[in-house]
Amino acid sequence: METEITHRPSYAHLVVSLEVEETILAEPGAMVSHTPSVSIETSSSRDGLLSSAKSMLGGESLFTNEFTAEREPGTITLAPPKPGDIREYTLDDGTLYAVDGAFLAAEPPIDIDSEFGGLKSMLAGASITPLALTGSGRVFLEAFGGIETVSLDHGESYIIDNENVVAWEGSVDFDARRVGDLKSTLLSGEGLVMEFTGPGNVWYQTRGLDSFVDTIASALPTSDDNDATIEF
Repeated sequence: METEITHRPSYAHLVVSLEVEETILAEPGAMVSHTPSVSIETSSSRDGLLSSAKSMLGGESLFTNEFTAEREPGTITLAPPKPGDIREYTLDDGTLYAVDGAFLAAEPPIDIDSEFGGLKSMLAGASITPLALTGSGRVFLEAFGGIETVSLDHGESYIIDNENVVAWEGSVDFDARRVGDLKSTLLSGEGLVMEFTGPGNVWYQTRGLDSFVDTIASALPTSDDNDATIEF
């Protein structure tokens, strides 16, 4: 399987060239185009009912699409639903954690499950249930904006706003909390943050989708604006 990421970083687009009987898994809605030799099959979570229920709690789809080149080699193109970059990561019998909406595609040897974030993050109000991508093979992550990498040494920590986190390696410990007390949270415009402690790598996106949506919403005319009359 050969892959190429084009139109980076603002409108990244993943091109996957499949040999006969090769397959790639992708999030529903990610497909842009494919050659006639590529078949599509939609399947539920590969770990059964429990995993499906956990995936639903995590905000991810219960299904993945499997694209397979059957009679001859073929090509499938994939893209995120929002403008931004795509990052390739190779797992070697390890685990990568990805937040809701960050998973785009993976090679079939990768096992996709959902992990509960733990009591601390639930108490912090984060309700974090990241996807656990485990095994050996390539994973493709999507982001809103560009993707930055933070490499942490053993015991070194780094704090990232909750809506900017994309993924982190299984060797990295994490916790979630609110920024200060309620007053400082409201005045600062910041809410939840995640603190990561190495060793390992963490990835974050340079834009936050919720903040972007709020900005667009605030610029739209209200019903009062629409009802206003113009006098000459």
